[in-house]
Amino acid sequence: MKEECGVAGIILPDDRPQSNAVAFKLYYALYALQHRGQESTGIMVHDGTSPKSIKGMGLVPDVYNKESLGRLIGNAGIGHVRYSTTGGSKIENCQPFVLNFKGGTVAIAHNGNLVNARKLKDELENEGRIFISDSDTEVIGHLLVKELIKHDPIESIKTVMRKLIGSYSLVLFINGAVYAVRDPFGFKPLCFGEVDGGYGIFSESVAIDTLNGTLIRDVRPGEVIVFPGSSFESYQLTAESHPAHCVFEFIYFARPDSIIDGKLVYKVRERIGRELAREYHVDADIISPVPDSGITSAIGYARESGIMYLEGLMKNRYIGRTFILPGQDLRETAVRLKMNAIQDNVKGRRVVLVDDSIVRGTTSRRIIDMVRKAGASEVHARVGSPAIIAPCYLGIDMATRQELIASDKTTKEVEGLINADSLGFLSIEGLMRALECDRNDMCVGCLTGEYPVEIPGEKCRKKQTRLDDFSKTKSSSQAVSSDSL
Repeated sequence: MKEECGVAGIILPDDRPQSNAVAFKLYYALYALQHRGQESTGIMVHDGTSPKSIKGMGLVPDVYNKESLGRLIGNAGIGHVRYSTTGGSKIENCQPFVLNFKGGTVAIAHNGNLVNARKLKDELENEGRIFISDSDTEVIGHLLVKELIKHDPIESIKTVMRKLIGSYSLVLFINGAVYAVRDPFGFKPLCFGEVDGGYGIFSESVAIDTLNGTLIRDVRPGEVIVFPGSSFESYQLTAESHPAHCVFEFIYFARPDSIIDGKLVYKVRERIGRELAREYHVDADIISPVPDSGITSAIGYARESGIMYLEGLMKNRYIGRTFILPGQDLRETAVRLKMNAIQDNVKGRRVVLVDDSIVRGTTSRRIIDMVRKAGASEVHARVGSPAIIAPCYLGIDMATRQELIASDKTTKEVEGLINADSLGFLSIEGLMRALECDRNDMCVGCLTGEYPVEIPGEKCRKKQTRLDDFSKTKSSSQAVSSDSL
C-alpha cells in the first residue's frame, strides 16, 4: 500500500503585517505530513493581490529552501504533499492547483479520489474547458470556478459537492479566505486548530502540534468551514452525520500521535494488538514488530499476552523512497537494505511477528525468511487488520483484486505462501472493538468488498446521504486535548 496525500492551510489575521510566516509554517506542517506522500509537494501563498507558489517533485526538504520560502509573502496560503492515486507522477499533477478567473483566484489541495472524475471531466471538456493535468483535483477546481462566476463561495461549494462521488478532504483558497471541505462520508481525515493567532487546517493533528498550535476539532462529514482570518464559520451540508471513515487511517496511514475523528491513533493500534493476542494467542518467546507500522500493535500484543516485547528487525530509516531497482534479482537486496534481522534477539526463539497488513504477500515472505535465516525456531505472523480482499477506489493505491494475496485464498493458503508457522488476521469485530465504534461508521470496502458509495461492478452498502440546505453555526475556540482521549 502507498500513502495518500496530505493537505494544509493557514490563515493569519488581516491586521497583522504580511510576512513569509505563513510560508514557513506551511513548510513545517507539510514536513510533519510527509508520511502521507513523498512524490511531490507544493505551497501557494497569496498576498491579497496575486498568488505565488513553489512546486516540485520529491520530498519537502528537497523542494523548498530558505530563499524560495522567503519570497512567499502573504497572510493566507495552502499546501500539499502528494502520492498519486489518480493521475501520473509528473509535475503537472503537483498541487495546489491555482486557477485565476475573472472573479479572482482559486487554489485547491485535495486528499481523496473521485469515482466519477472521468465522467465529470468529459462533460467539462465538451464545454471547451482545457486541462493541464490528469488529476481529479483539477476537475474539482474547474467545477468550482464555473460556479463562482455565478454564485458566492458557499453556494458554489455546495453545488460542486452535489456533483462529486467519492472521497475528498479539501483545503481551498478563494479570494482572501481559506475553506475546509470534507465529503459527506468523511472518508479522509481533516482537522483544524488555532495557530499563532490564526487558524490552520490539516490532514492530521500532528501538523498542529508541530506548529505549537491547539487542536479545536475535526471537520465533520459534509461540513464546510470558512476562515476569513480571525474567526471561522461552519456550514453543515448534511442534515445528520453519515460517516464512513477510512479504516486504514487507523491501521496504517496516520501517524500514531495523531488524533483523528476524536481518537488517538496510538491507543487504537495498541488495542488492535491486544485484540490480536486475544484472538490468536500462541506460545512464543518474543513479540517483535515489523517496523515501523507494526510497533504499537506489537506493544499491545505483548502487554496482553505477557510475552516479552523485543525487536527482531531493525529498519534503515535513511534510504528514502526514491531508489530504483534495475532488475528482479535485486529485490531481495532491497528488502535487506530496508530491514535487517537482529540475529541475537531471534536466534533459537519462537517469534511472533506483528504487522499492520498483508497486501501482496511478497514482502511478508521475504521478512519471514530473513527471520528464519537469522535462526528463529518458529515464526508466527499476526496481522493488525482483517484480510484485504478487494481494491480501494477511494484514495489508496493498494492493488488490483488479482494482486491481493487474500482475495481468493484461505488464511491457511496465505500462511503457506508467506512461509509462516501460523497466521492470524484480526477479525472485523475485533477491529471495531479496538476502534470503539460501529462498523457502519467506517469504510471497510477493501475488507468486505462492499463500499459506501456506488462503484461500477462492485457491491454497495447503500449508505444514504442527503444534501440539505446549509445550517450555519458561529465560530468556537473550544480545544480538544489528547489527555481527554
